[in-house]
Amino acid sequence: MTGKDEQRLDDLYRAESGRVFGIAYRMLGSVADAEEIVQDTFVRFGAVDAEAVRQAPALLTTIATRLSIDRLKSARAEREKYVGAWLPEPLLVDEVDVAGQAEQADTISMAFLVLLESLSPLERAVFLLREAFDFDYAAIGEIVERSEENCRQIALRARRQIEAHRPRFETSREEREEIVGRFFDAAREGDSEALLELLAADAVLYGDGGGKAPAFGTPLDGRDRVAAALVALLRTGAQVGARLEPVWVNGQPGARFLAPDGALINVVAVDVLDGQVQVVRSVVNPEKLGHLGPLADVRALLSGRRRS
Repeated sequence: MTGKDEQRLDDLYRAESGRVFGIAYRMLGSVADAEEIVQDTFVRFGAVDAEAVRQAPALLTTIATRLSIDRLKSARAEREKYVGAWLPEPLLVDEVDVAGQAEQADTISMAFLVLLESLSPLERAVFLLREAFDFDYAAIGEIVERSEENCRQIALRARRQIEAHRPRFETSREEREEIVGRFFDAAREGDSEALLELLAADAVLYGDGGGKAPAFGTPLDGRDRVAAALVALLRTGAQVGARLEPVWVNGQPGARFLAPDGALINVVAVDVLDGQVQVVRSVVNPEKLGHLGPLADVRALLSGRRRS
């Protein structure tokens, strides 16, 4: 490869790596796996002939999608053995960061990524390429090696399945921020009455520890149980000196909890609908948080609290 070719590949990486990552992350729900897909995609792309390079965006999409399908097939088997609730690896991105791109902002949300788990790898690829990246069926067929008509049928089947449960986020950005702010303030202050007013009757709390960190073994259903659990968790956090920092998680309002030394404890995403908190998702599995910075030893923090 000449110096000119290397420079062209570097320029292409800067221009296209974000889009390739977006495809892989939506397919896999894993930052680490998506980053590997990006690297593997460009390695394979670098080996193609000069004629193919003229079709760079389409070829990169094809390589990334096929690699993601293969990776997802093995990942699904691993997730069947996952301890507790499985949640995607969080991305600390504002809805503004994703809304202005070709991709739809809600297709990066945790709620949507969890819903995609109900699709097969092929269905997931076809659905995302069509709905999130606006590819036509002819192009999708070439990418996944199916006929155009077959891709239409796959997309229709997947859309029917997704639309029946697709999360809605019609509440304005400002209102969501305000509601989630009051929600965390109430939990921190142990104000159960305020929490109950903010929580939907059928609110759900999910905790993803993956067997690597303390978390709820099963989801908690109902506003009373969710409120009680959150008050207890925030009380425990205060006892170990943890602090709450509001952030946007996968384009939705949430928070990260930091240990006294600034190390990350967990990340929480909150779904708001009709002026109330519908779902709370807490990721505490350290294997899903390493890309966000230094991590706290949660068990050690809790152990120190018990001794004090």
